[in-house]
Amino acid sequence: MIKDLILDMLFPRHCPVCDSVLPFGGGLICRDCREKLLYVREPRCRKCGRMLLDSSKEYCPDCAEVKHGFDRAVSVFIYNDAMQEAVFRFKYQKRQEYADFFAESIAGYLGREIRGFGAEALIPVPLHKDRLKKRGYNQAELLSVRLGKILNIPVEASLIKRIRATAPQKTLKRGERRKNLKKAFKLSRNDVKLTKVIIVDDIYTTGSTVDEISDLLRQAGVEHVYVVTVCSGTPL
Repeated sequence: MIKDLILDMLFPRHCPVCDSVLPFGGGLICRDCREKLLYVREPRCRKCGRMLLDSSKEYCPDCAEVKHGFDRAVSVFIYNDAMQEAVFRFKYQKRQEYADFFAESIAGYLGREIRGFGAEALIPVPLHKDRLKKRGYNQAELLSVRLGKILNIPVEASLIKRIRATAPQKTLKRGERRKNLKKAFKLSRNDVKLTKVIIVDDIYTTGSTVDEISDLLRQAGVEHVYVVTVCSGTPL
């Protein structure tokens, strides 16, 4: 606790929305900036968790057609302009302190639902070693560690390895995304003694990445795979 206070004094936090320096002890986000974030609310897709435009539907158009490898996904925020900038800085501009705000938001908004999953471990989506070396950290792992401490769920950061460098998913169409990820991941050990896990990432778009990891986990005997992300796409 004292260590964190000293670090906050030496290296002031930045607001995850406007990136302005926050006053010491002033919280994790500017008061006005919080209003720029849009929360995912009901109705939500029963599979991927994205907000729905039609309350009479149980699934979004995507999940109605595609069979996903995970049981269910949930996210806190809609991926609007403010969140796009926040995630970009979190991933590429070393704003690692954003992980605290994102983790607290997930726990505060979805904590009861996540606890209901009964997961034995959080598994961050891994980066390839070359990208990790270039970036210096894995944002999904930072998020998992913060969230794990709040919800008291262990983090298995080394269980899944990314063994093949792939093109950025955002540049590809759905069909290309899954092909791009074929054999990109592997388990670091054979004795996976877990039955329920949660994959953690920053954004849910088409689900291609978490589908690939989910399939790998299920082959290892994991019975239930859930997904938790900071944000998901615009309502469908």
